[in-house]
Amino acid sequence: MDAVAEPHPLEGIAEADAHLGREVPLPRVPLPLTRWVDVYACGPQAVEVAWNLDDTRPDRPGRVSLYAGTAAPPARDLTAATPPASIADGVVHREAPLAEAQPSLRPVHELSWQLDGLHLRLTAQGPWALSALVAIAQSVA
Repeated sequence: MDAVAEPHPLEGIAEADAHLGREVPLPRVPLPLTRWVDVYACGPQAVEVAWNLDDTRPDRPGRVSLYAGTAAPPARDLTAATPPASIADGVVHREAPLAEAQPSLRPVHELSWQLDGLHLRLTAQGPWALSALVAIAQSVA
C-alpha cells in the first residue's frame, strides 16, 4: 500500500491486522468504560486504535489510543510539553497541558516504546495516573 497522507478509517481490528501485516498488539489490562472505538490506517504497516471513553462522570479520562507501526509514528507538536523522560523498561513519557481541550481530555500523555519490531505510542488524554498508563503500556502484547 502506498504511503497514507492522512489516517483513514478501517472496518475493525481484523482489517487493522491485515494492514499491519500481523496481529495488532493490544492492551491486556481492562480499560475504563468505552463508548466507541475507532481504528485507523496511519501509513504503510501502521495503525492506530482509539478508545473513546465514557467521560460523563467527573474526573474521568476521555480517550486513550495506541499506535503500532513498523516505522516510528509522526512526531506531534505539543505546546508546553515536558521533555521526553524514561519511566520504565524502555518506555519514554512526555506530557502537555492541552489547556484548550475540555477537562476530560487534558492533560495529554504520550508513552513510546518498541516491541517485537514495532514502534508503539500510547496517547492518553484526561486525568490519568501515570502508573495506570505504564500498566497499560506494559500489558500490550
